[in-house]
Amino acid sequence: MSDVLGSIWWMIVALGVLVTFHEFGHYWVARRCGVKVLRFSVGFGKPLWSRRDRNGTEFAVAAIPLGGYVKMLDEAEGDVPAAQLDQAFNRKSVWQRIAVVAAGPLANILLCVILLWAMFVIGKQDYSATLGSASGLAADAGFQRGDRIIRVGDRAIDTWTDASIALTKAAIDGADLPVDVETAAGGTATRTLPLSRLPAGFDQENVIGLSGLVWQHWVTPAVIGKVAPGSAADGVLEAGDTVTAVDGQRVYGFADIARQVDVLGKQGSGAMVEVDRKGQRLAFELTPRWTKHPDAGKGHYWALGLAPPDEVRMPGYDTRLHFGPLAAVPAALRETGKLTSDSLGMIRRMLTGEASLKNVSGPITIAQVANVSAKRGVDWFLWFLAAMSLSLAIINLLPIPVLDGGHLLYYLIELVKGSPLSERHMVAGQYVGLAALAGLMGLAFYNDILRLMTRLVT
Repeated sequence: MSDVLGSIWWMIVALGVLVTFHEFGHYWVARRCGVKVLRFSVGFGKPLWSRRDRNGTEFAVAAIPLGGYVKMLDEAEGDVPAAQLDQAFNRKSVWQRIAVVAAGPLANILLCVILLWAMFVIGKQDYSATLGSASGLAADAGFQRGDRIIRVGDRAIDTWTDASIALTKAAIDGADLPVDVETAAGGTATRTLPLSRLPAGFDQENVIGLSGLVWQHWVTPAVIGKVAPGSAADGVLEAGDTVTAVDGQRVYGFADIARQVDVLGKQGSGAMVEVDRKGQRLAFELTPRWTKHPDAGKGHYWALGLAPPDEVRMPGYDTRLHFGPLAAVPAALRETGKLTSDSLGMIRRMLTGEASLKNVSGPITIAQVANVSAKRGVDWFLWFLAAMSLSLAIINLLPIPVLDGGHLLYYLIELVKGSPLSERHMVAGQYVGLAALAGLMGLAFYNDILRLMTRLVT
């Protein structure tokens, strides 16, 4: 329940910040253009709090925290007193109207840069793009444990987050990808990851796993949490033992144990299992047994009967991106550029059918990510807010009527033809825009619910 409440709370906080900044952009430019602003509302519905300033603008916080709006004096929305006609939005020049409408998305882009600047000044904690193991396509390409990815294609890599995004984009494009790594020995090498060999219709949310790459921080420490009764290790190994080697092969995590045990089981041989028990190095000869898998439908497998602790602590972050106040400015601009490129690239891929529409997320997923980001720390929550702010700007600039981009499209048409678009065409466009927006929201909710159901089932 705490996660549910946390998700709701941090979603409200995020929306409050992003919507306030977006609407303030509209408000600030409208006032500079001489437009009378009647109401500045954060949220929809009945106001929970409101006040008026000396210019007659009502500032309100409403009950439904799912957006906001700036209501301006406009003849299209009601009668305007003759004395105030010069303050009506519709009476302003087309360039002034463009400036007012574009100010909201531009404010969100500016907020994105500010948030990323603050994140870099504080210091962004993350994991390095170092591999814990490699199998399948990655092993075929020569990737090895300890390789640290430093470049994917022409993109420099600082963290595993950067690497994951770059590899996912390349997989969607179906491209074999040159990847530069720093090896465990300290040298450098270029390995070509054959992403074109991924199966048709692959899960685009699991590109890293399908490629055979396992990040170092994903590796579960080989500390024994429990020993299954009647298993090969029962009465020999104990909870709390740390497995350090199997058959002379060093063990870094439970995945290494599983691979070695499977090989031994198929060979029908036993091997020495080395453990650290309270600082004492011990070795025991064990033979894997053909064991029924605890998950129904998964058959049998070779096992020693070992399981990790119920709660496994992940290792701490090993990379910190930190800059001084001045150096953080270009760093924030570069990060904004990368986020913009990634977002626009994903939209393009979805429109062309290259990327799955499952990548569209709705409020449920966004709320969950907000909660996880807040738990990780201020730096991660600032990154989440920056990414959301940029996404809000990009979505609002799409040429869909009812969005800011749709209004900008109308004004651009007005510039070309020398007169406003007819009311009939504008109304038709509004209906099309509402239908498109409803479809997009329906898809987002569907994906959210599907993700929830998948987690419940698995």
